[in-house]
Amino acid sequence: MSPINHDVDVELFIRLQQDDHAAYTEIYGKYSRLLYTHAYKKVGDRELARDLVQDLFTTLWLKRHEIIIKTAPSAYLYTALRNRVLDHVAHQNIASNYVSYLENYTLETNDLTDHLIRHKQLMQLIEQEIAALPEKMRQIFELSRKEHLSHKEIAAELGISEQTVRKQIQNALKIMRPKLSVILALIFLFEK
Repeated sequence: MSPINHDVDVELFIRLQQDDHAAYTEIYGKYSRLLYTHAYKKVGDRELARDLVQDLFTTLWLKRHEIIIKTAPSAYLYTALRNRVLDHVAHQNIASNYVSYLENYTLETNDLTDHLIRHKQLMQLIEQEIAALPEKMRQIFELSRKEHLSHKEIAAELGISEQTVRKQIQNALKIMRPKLSVILALIFLFEK
């Protein structure tokens, strides 16, 4: 692997912003493995690390005209990846806090019926969000989360690539996370 040359990187990012796909490919080739290793060390999950890096590079291409780099391009990429890792951890913490809250609530009160009603309402809201996904995305998401199939098994069952499966699940989570975060936040506010 060649050492990082900031002048070359700056030139690559300038070309990227001018819609040069070869520059994008070169940036990807130069940084994807390094970023994956960094993400894996932070999250400890190979598939999640791959998803985070893939999301970073997808966004890099889609928002290439909006990118303003005030530091070295490599620092920009690592910061963008760090933000994705932190977002993931924050979402995990919200879900984990809610589960802990439900467990404690059940232990601290005798009103199990109220707990079950709220749990059922939350599950209905989650199901509504899943049902609102585009059909193919919903099908893939349900096979992953409800049937617990691996990306490889889903790809084989639907006759599509594992990359497509991974991207569809990633997009589904991207659509659902903001909505579910708001729902969970409201539940915390009104139950205290």
